[in-house]
Amino acid sequence: MTATPSGPGTAARPDLAGQTVVVIGASAGIGLETARQVRAAGGSLVLVGRDPERLQRAAHELHPRSTAAFDATDADRLQQFFQDLPGPVDHVMVTAGSPAYRPLSDMDLDAARGEFAQRLTLTLGVALHSRDKVRPGGTLLFMSGTGGRRPGVGMAIVSALTAALSALTANLALELAPIRVNVIAAGFVDTPLSASLLGNQLEARRQELRATLPIRRVVGPADVAALAVHLMCNDALTGGTYDIDGGQQLLPH
Repeated sequence: MTATPSGPGTAARPDLAGQTVVVIGASAGIGLETARQVRAAGGSLVLVGRDPERLQRAAHELHPRSTAAFDATDADRLQQFFQDLPGPVDHVMVTAGSPAYRPLSDMDLDAARGEFAQRLTLTLGVALHSRDKVRPGGTLLFMSGTGGRRPGVGMAIVSALTAALSALTANLALELAPIRVNVIAAGFVDTPLSASLLGNQLEARRQELRATLPIRRVVGPADVAALAVHLMCNDALTGGTYDIDGGQQLLPH
């Protein structure tokens, strides 16, 4: 499962021909763009999303092997999904979920417990239920963020989950070998989720990042998707956390 060799001075083109990729969270944003790039690299798809209408639109564009509309945080439904897969797959990418920014002054303990349980249970559930479905050398790929590495008001849950997911990924890489397990840690990515979180502040945030990021542009879903496909193709990579934030972590507070 390696990228197609290239000549001197040229970038290797990702090659997923003959491989099947499950994308959980495939109907929008990073998941949808990753699915597009998987198809462009010759791979076939199984698309999972919570919203049936959006999932159907994605399927109409991408012509997957199959689709499944359900909430991936439903542990029983997730288990059933993997049991029902008709054959082996090569890679599973999980983009479902959103960050929880909650200051202690506004925190409900039951809601906080749910945030931890949902995120970690989803990761463990995918690892547990997919291990007999993913071919040796294939990939489990999860999403995290870089913003949670900086302490701040409202960042307690996000920061704890950021640290936990990297540690969990490293351990799963050992337990599931030769299946590979990696996590992508993104900074701000210009997605519909970001738009919903920022509302009318979105354009100001874009302008700020264009002016301050070392790359002088905003990171988009296509950037993250390209990294995801690379991690699927490069079979030397496992147990790692791979940052993609345009240098956002380098900026002062």
